[in-house]
Amino acid sequence: MSESLWKSDVMEEALPEEPKTEPAAEKASEPAVESGAVTLSVDEFSALEERIQRTVNLVKFERQARATAEERVITLQTQLREQAPLVEQLQKEISALREERAQVRQRVERILSQLDALEL
Repeated sequence: MSESLWKSDVMEEALPEEPKTEPAAEKASEPAVESGAVTLSVDEFSALEERIQRTVNLVKFERQARATAEERVITLQTQLREQAPLVEQLQKEISALREERAQVRQRVERILSQLDALEL
C-alpha cells in the first residue's frame, strides 16, 4: 500500500466519529464502512496478516524450489553433454556386435548345412 494511501486511512481513522446507534458488541463483529474506507476489527486484521504471512512463506518456498530445480536442470544437462560421446560409442559397439553376430550365424548355418550334406 502506498504511503499516501496509508496516511489517508490513518487520518480518516483519527477523525472523530459520529455517534452511532449500534451496540458496541455489533461494532467488533461487523466491519463498518466509513466515508469510503473499510475498517477491520482486530481479529480480521490478524487473520489478514496471517494469510499474507502464509502467502509470503509460500512464495519464498516456491522460489527456493524453483532455484533448486533450475540448478538440477543445469547439472543434468552437463551430465548429458558429458555422457553423449559415451552413448555414441556404445551405439557403435552395439552395431558392430550385431554385425558380428550376423556373420557368426551365417557361418554356423553353413557348417550345419555341410553336416547335413555329410549324413546323406
